[in-house]
Amino acid sequence: MRLTRLFSVGAAAAAFFAVSASLAADPVVVKMATLVPAGSSWNRSLQEMGQKWQQASGGKVVLRLYAGGVAGDDADVVRKIRLGTLNAGLLATTGLAAIDRSVLALQIPMLYADYDEVDWVLDKMTPALEAQFDAKGFVVLAWVDGGWAHFFTKTPARTPEELKTAKLFTWAGDDKYTELWKGVGFNAIPLPATEISTPLQTGLVNALCTTPQVAAVMQWYSHAKNMTDVNWALLLGAIVIDKSAWEKIPADVRSAILSVTRETGRLLSKQARAEEIESVEAMRKRGLNVVKPGPAEIESWRKLSESVFPLVRGKYMPAEAFDTAIKFSGEYRQQKKTAPAIGSR
Repeated sequence: MRLTRLFSVGAAAAAFFAVSASLAADPVVVKMATLVPAGSSWNRSLQEMGQKWQQASGGKVVLRLYAGGVAGDDADVVRKIRLGTLNAGLLATTGLAAIDRSVLALQIPMLYADYDEVDWVLDKMTPALEAQFDAKGFVVLAWVDGGWAHFFTKTPARTPEELKTAKLFTWAGDDKYTELWKGVGFNAIPLPATEISTPLQTGLVNALCTTPQVAAVMQWYSHAKNMTDVNWALLLGAIVIDKSAWEKIPADVRSAILSVTRETGRLLSKQARAEEIESVEAMRKRGLNVVKPGPAEIESWRKLSESVFPLVRGKYMPAEAFDTAIKFSGEYRQQKKTAPAIGSR
């Protein structure tokens, strides 16, 4: 009896200390970087996501967010994730392409007629892309879009020919992207995304392609006061995490973390789309000139996009990804009986 009691007491003590050790275990800290400006609505949403991570995991997972480009541009963030100094990032297409270039097919200029088509094509393509990212050592936690990118210029650019006279900012870190613009006659100047403001002020560049929301928040439009009213391309992004960092998160809370992050991605996309008109109106009140091309001029932008297809398919992005994006866009428009998809005429 005495031995039995001693064994019971010992087992209870062992269980107590095991539980105590579990409760005292250090949480998994995920270090995430992004170019999203500190203090912006997007940054606040990411901070709220971090709070939800902590709540959903019972304190087992903590998000440490580095916003506003303090960790460098997207190429820097991907490099630091691979080195292990960062674990995750909210990346735009340039950063995502540093992992797998197939993602570039989702950002073919003038591919989409509207956001319904965007959502339909992304729904079809992202599962395969997520598998490819997984094979490269990254887990896609959520897809995000920042709305339509437009050209902001110092002097009005109603047509591609007028834009060719400008000094156009392009993202540094992707030489193929810059060479693509140069190859069709543009004066493309590659710079880090964290260093756009000063070159705009000095005149090193006087045109860039970005969304109205970003142009407003970063005040870039104050040095490029003309916005070409053409939905040139979708600003696509994703929240990704290094696979080894993901696997350090306890298995029993991963699904909750994934659910929270995907909901945040949907919220960010909805927020960006809703804020586009508001941002344009706010900038117009402060001097922005919205340049509205006519039908023939819009067609010239579409022809520009189609003219570079031979340069991008299989060279700038994998041919299979390019063909798949064009295929799904065509299928969507056939179902909806809308205008022919780009490249299908």
